[in-house]
Amino acid sequence: MPTLLANGGPVMWLILIAAATAAVVFVERALYCHRSTINSAEFLNGVRTVMKRGNVVEAIAICDATAGPVARLVKSAILNREFGRDRVREAVEEAGLTEVPRLEEKLNLLATIAQIAPLLGLFGTMIGFIQVFSGLQVAGLYAHIGGDDPNSLATGALKALICAAAGIAVAIPAHAGYNYLVSRVNKIVLDMERAAAEIINVVSESGNGNGK
Repeated sequence: MPTLLANGGPVMWLILIAAATAAVVFVERALYCHRSTINSAEFLNGVRTVMKRGNVVEAIAICDATAGPVARLVKSAILNREFGRDRVREAVEEAGLTEVPRLEEKLNLLATIAQIAPLLGLFGTMIGFIQVFSGLQVAGLYAHIGGDDPNSLATGALKALICAAAGIAVAIPAHAGYNYLVSRVNKIVLDMERAAAEIINVVSESGNGNGK
């Protein structure tokens, strides 16, 4: 690794920073999605059971004890049960508008790194070749290219291509990680939508969703 950094030049440090940032963002988002994922069917069954018994306090306690946006969305619906079905629906929608951006936070950064990493590699490659040919010109070694001293160009080309390879090596896992996280977020959002529709019906069936 130290040799690659030395041969890659300053751009390699930029690529390394991009790689470290992508790794941190992926791990943090993956853990957040893991904490946000619950068995929504089992959770809603529990809430429905206690709501049918009229035990609102216990239903709210279940929501508080359960991590994730689904539980917070359901709690919002329960807290607004006395204001009618329309208000419950609005509360659920408002909760969703708050939770979805939290799930999607930093995903754009990961996508950006996946897009610019190859460009950074290309930039480093171009700088490397410019340095190579500038050195050849200054030293007056054009006559040796492909002749007496082929290693002079080969060594410089190797240094330049290291950046291109590093950029691609960062972009591939970053792009794969981004797609993985997007699929996780979409699944959670789908669970939220299903929970929203069900909790509105549960609140209405409990006899408290028609307003008092």
